[in-house]
Amino acid sequence: MSRQERQDTRTDWSGRRVEVILGNPAHGGFCVARFEGRVIFVRHGLPGERVFALVTEDRGGSFCFADAVEILEASEDRVDPTCPVSGPGGAGCCDMSHASVPAQRRIAGAVVAEQLRRLGGLERDIAVEEIPGGAPNGTLWRTRVRLAVDAAGNPGYRRYHSNEVVPELECPQIDVAAYQGLAERVWRPGADLQVVLDANGDRHIVEIAPPAISSVGRKSPGRRGASARRAATSAPRAEKVVEGSGRPVERVGDREWTLAATGFWQAHRGAPTTYSEVVAEWAQASEGSTVWDLYGGVGVFAAALAGQVGSRGSVVSVESSRTAVEDGAAALADVDQISFRQGRVERVVGDLPTPEVVVLDPPRAGAGKEVVSAIAQAGPRRIVHLGCDPASFGRDVGLYRAQGFELAEVRAFLAFPSTHHVECLALFTR
Repeated sequence: MSRQERQDTRTDWSGRRVEVILGNPAHGGFCVARFEGRVIFVRHGLPGERVFALVTEDRGGSFCFADAVEILEASEDRVDPTCPVSGPGGAGCCDMSHASVPAQRRIAGAVVAEQLRRLGGLERDIAVEEIPGGAPNGTLWRTRVRLAVDAAGNPGYRRYHSNEVVPELECPQIDVAAYQGLAERVWRPGADLQVVLDANGDRHIVEIAPPAISSVGRKSPGRRGASARRAATSAPRAEKVVEGSGRPVERVGDREWTLAATGFWQAHRGAPTTYSEVVAEWAQASEGSTVWDLYGGVGVFAAALAGQVGSRGSVVSVESSRTAVEDGAAALADVDQISFRQGRVERVVGDLPTPEVVVLDPPRAGAGKEVVSAIAQAGPRRIVHLGCDPASFGRDVGLYRAQGFELAEVRAFLAFPSTHHVECLALFTR
């Protein structure tokens, strides 16, 4: 059978409503169900529930995707959703707000353990911890949010896996002060709004211009048009400060940073302090030694480690964002043992002094083979790795193990309550 014939005869259940019993959780906020010989990845359900699932995406093959649109037999872990914006067909913000916080932690732990087993080759039980700083029901933990603006100028959240905007602002991840007055204004259609409530309680709003998509991107339906649209989305976009200074103030311990509102800072108000404490505990850098702080942002971890290396040691922070490097260098100008290098990690590490300890916080895609190999060749005594995605974290664990490192410690955190996202800190030694 030719490829075209296979495409013409493939199964397509899109729009079909099926009754299923949900099984184990899967990465991405899904539960696994089976129906007529196929696997269905179902959102908005919980393990053990019997539901009607509406198929939302089917590319053929052995599996498809669905939403639990009616709960026939509910789990004891189900609660009334805390978020009115998400849910089947809604925004992609709070895909686990229908689960109790203890259930969210158990499910996240099961997902991390499965990714470690499949991709890292390790059997580990994972207990996911809460981070101080939010409400007990998994709300009010967020300090910054990115909103989208629809064609009529209304702000809201993007629908799950879509550019369509849900023009509602009731998501409870962040305090209502972040939203006050936004719906009464007409914003630039297609823009994004970065809203930050900083450590002083001040609100900063930055309007980010729509991507400048070329005529090729707008008119071409094929690969050429898709490539042009992706390039426009990733290109720099004009920013306009419409409230506050656009320079929020943040604190960890007795150290203060002033940074760009659109720059990176952990979304959970308690995450920077919690992670810094774990990094400092595990690093155990010797006085006079060198530490690498890779993907270092504005130097939060560098600040936590400077005292360990002392005045004779050095902490080298590597970050690709020029703005983050400038903000970090300004905040830590009084700490002589910290230096910043602007550039891509894989291009810079070969020029750095030999480290005793390496700390890294790579993007969602993970560190990857090239960076892990470069770290291993540098011969550090300890590596402290922060992974923000269970799958890429599992792959990186496998890469470290292939280089002879042992996973000595791992801690997982519910860093985005009411969502499926979970972050992991790992200590590697050899």
